[in-house]
Amino acid sequence: MVSGVSPSYRNHRYPVEVISHCVWLYFRFPLSFREIEELMLERGVVVSYETVRRWCVKFGQAYANSLRRRHPQPGGKWHLDEVFVRINGEQKYLWRAVDTDGHILDILVQNHRDKAAARRFFRKLMKKSRTVPRVIVTDRLRSYGAAHREVMPSVEHRSHKGLNNRAENSHQPTRQRERAMKGFRSVGSAQRLLSAFAGISPHFRPHRHLMTAGRHRFEMTLRYTLWNHITGAAGLPATI
Repeated sequence: MVSGVSPSYRNHRYPVEVISHCVWLYFRFPLSFREIEELMLERGVVVSYETVRRWCVKFGQAYANSLRRRHPQPGGKWHLDEVFVRINGEQKYLWRAVDTDGHILDILVQNHRDKAAARRFFRKLMKKSRTVPRVIVTDRLRSYGAAHREVMPSVEHRSHKGLNNRAENSHQPTRQRERAMKGFRSVGSAQRLLSAFAGISPHFRPHRHLMTAGRHRFEMTLRYTLWNHITGAAGLPATI
C-alpha cells in the first residue's frame, strides 16, 4: 500500500466506513468477532462475525503499516523485553522493542529466548527500522548480552531490571487481547494478529495521564482524522 493511498475495497458489499469501523473496534478494544457482530447489529448493520474476521485479516496489517510510516524516526534509545505467551497450550515467547516515546518498533513470536532468538530479533528489528540505536535497554537475560556483542557491538547496552519498565508496560494491552481471545491458536496467527495490533492499538492510546482533558480530546480528534485518512473513510454514517 502506497503512503497516502487507501487500500482497495473493490468487490466488497459493505462501505468502507463499516469495514474500517469494525477493524477499529477489534484492534482498539478487547472484543471478540461475535461481540462486534452484536454491536453492529444494534446499529442496524447486519454483518457476520466471520466477515469481521476476514476484514481484520485483510485490512488490519495494511492499516498498521500505514500508521507506522507516519511515525517519526525512532529515538536513539530502544527498550527490549520478552514475555511468555501460551499458544495452543505451549509456552512461547513474545519479543518486543519500543523506543523512548513508547512507539512499538517491532514484535516477534519465537519458541525460545536464547542467544539465537535474541540475535534473530536484533537483526529483524534493525532491518525493519533501517537504523541502529545509540543504546539498548534490556532486563538481565544473558541472551541479550551475547547477541548484542555479536550483532551490534558498537551500541551501548544497559542491562537492569528497573530500567526497562517502558517495554514491560507495553505488554499490558497485549495481555488484555490474549485474555479476550482465551489464548492464541498458532504461532502464525499470533504473529499476524499482534503485528497489526501493535501498529493500531497504540495509535489510540496517547499518554492520557500527561494531558489535560481538553488536550486529550484534541489529540484523539487528530488521531481519528488520520485513521479516516489512511483507511479512506470519511467517518461512520449517521444512519449506522
